[in-house]
Amino acid sequence: MFERHIEEFEQRTREAMSMGGPEKLEARKVQGVLNARERIDRLVDAGTFLEAGRFATSIRPEVRDRTPADGKITGYGRIGGREVAVVSNDFTVMGASSSSVNTSKVGHMKHVATRRGLPMVFLGESTGARMPDVMGAAGVGSGDRPTQYRRTRETPWVSAVLGHCYGSSSWYAALADFVVMRKGAITAVSSVKLTSMAISEEVDPESLGGWRLHTETTGMVDLAVDSDEEALDAVKKFLSYLPSHHNEAPPVYAVPAGSGAEIGKILDILPESRSRVYDVRKILALIYDKDSVFELKARFGKSIVTALARLDGKTVGVVASNPIAKGGAIDPDSCAKVVSFMVLCDSFNIPLVFMVDQPGFLIGVEGERKGAIGRVMNWMNALSLVTVPKISVVMRKSYGQAVLNMGGGGNADEVACWFSAEVNFMDPRSAVSIVHGVKEHDDPARFGTLLGEMTKGTTAYDAAAVNAAHAVIHPADTRAYLIRTLEIHQMRLSGGVGEHLMRTWPTSY
Repeated sequence: MFERHIEEFEQRTREAMSMGGPEKLEARKVQGVLNARERIDRLVDAGTFLEAGRFATSIRPEVRDRTPADGKITGYGRIGGREVAVVSNDFTVMGASSSSVNTSKVGHMKHVATRRGLPMVFLGESTGARMPDVMGAAGVGSGDRPTQYRRTRETPWVSAVLGHCYGSSSWYAALADFVVMRKGAITAVSSVKLTSMAISEEVDPESLGGWRLHTETTGMVDLAVDSDEEALDAVKKFLSYLPSHHNEAPPVYAVPAGSGAEIGKILDILPESRSRVYDVRKILALIYDKDSVFELKARFGKSIVTALARLDGKTVGVVASNPIAKGGAIDPDSCAKVVSFMVLCDSFNIPLVFMVDQPGFLIGVEGERKGAIGRVMNWMNALSLVTVPKISVVMRKSYGQAVLNMGGGGNADEVACWFSAEVNFMDPRSAVSIVHGVKEHDDPARFGTLLGEMTKGTTAYDAAAVNAAHAVIHPADTRAYLIRTLEIHQMRLSGGVGEHLMRTWPTSY
């Protein structure tokens, strides 16, 4: 009785699943690039993907038979047993260009994710708006989409840039909480072809929107990897640190064996001399759960490390000075990087730990041209709005206004100093030259006397004496101190959920 219906259903299913056809799919395989459905299979737990909108096609009758799923595959799956909503752009179908139909599919995913508390994953690769659909006033100006690009951070958004990404794929990357990019992919406002036409000269794709630009200059991309597979694995790893939505605490994991076992090696890494540099990542690896430090924006604002990590199985956000880059001096890029990271952590109930060894803000014309003053104050404004626990540990030195930015002066719930710490308005050597006009090579004896005066009252114990530091600790005790302190500062009354005062803060810079 239903044979005709069954036959039609099976035929339409085959057409939808065929994507852009065997030739286009084979070409991708030759290039070593996954197609849109293979990406979903790699991302979600086996057998859990439930597609929504499989039988969607273009609204234009003349191309309906060439637009299976209308170029964007959407649905639900589980990652590590937790539900997520997925948008995977199918570049083999009209370049995954945006149309009224597939825009509606994406909107449905965002709506369900927000209402039901599911993270959103965008697997980006698209050519932008579909022409001729958007040509003319009716195409580009009609409709009512005032909330299409609104972020109120009810759930985490993750974006993978996996090919040429223009239009919606680039917009959602800019709005995401985490962006991973495959090397060789490009993301920009408009395509290379359109940009070349607009400026009447050839444009190099990598210079327009390649991974180096977005990891080192714009800071939009958190991580660059070599393959689709690595990118999808990074998406899964990032989400493992976050709750599914803003009204729950992050998940807790078993503590790996050997965590903290070598913390006594910190003093082998940390130079006693203030002027000697080191890589703070080596210290972080000793303090936090083994192999749990997941760095974001490593190639941007390098004088500060921002990373998700686990401490006793629980997610924390780490903001750590890194003297190996610019001596740890804080520049405008690192300010922007830290602010976006604080927004992420506060929005999703992740406590913050500041690991401090900084000589102040980087002074110079370039920094001022980048808006250093505003970036510093944005940081302070954001810090004052953070409602998750904040712990600050001064490792070696902390100078100037940046003392406050890194949690000093009452800007953290607890402040601890390693016994090696120094807290001061500026480097005492610079202060001698500025206040007294004496340089070390001109009058070593007098310089030494004045330097002694400028270094009075700056030790960890001096900070503790005026309660600017609540504890002075041995570096080897840092892991135990942080675990115990964060136990005390758990958000018990709210079930581990903060107030999310920065949930609408724009981090697309």
